[in-house]
Amino acid sequence: MIFDFDKMPEQNIPNFKGGEGSICTKAYSDEKIKTAVNVLSPGSSIGYHMHENNSEVIYVLGGEALLKYDGKEERLKKGLVHYCPMGHSHSIINDSGDDFVFFCVVSEYK
Repeated sequence: MIFDFDKMPEQNIPNFKGGEGSICTKAYSDEKIKTAVNVLSPGSSIGYHMHENNSEVIYVLGGEALLKYDGKEERLKKGLVHYCPMGHSHSIINDSGDDFVFFCVVSEYK
């Protein structure tokens, strides 16, 4: 299967996971996986949340943001990968002046 994100419709989701601002996403999902290219504009965030039934891998395509992961803070920037396994929590805050762009894969467990 091939995903062409350039041909997917864009969706703007306000207050994603309780965060501030909104996230723009182009995504594919089914019962086993979700994959997306996302843009967090400056000042926007993804709220702190736990991955109870899935894991997430994030690859940063552009920009910088603050990552909160299991109570620790780190910087995410282009070329880095963040992994949030099932049972762990995280949040991303775009505290920079540029868009934060990332590709993610969320695998569902039953």
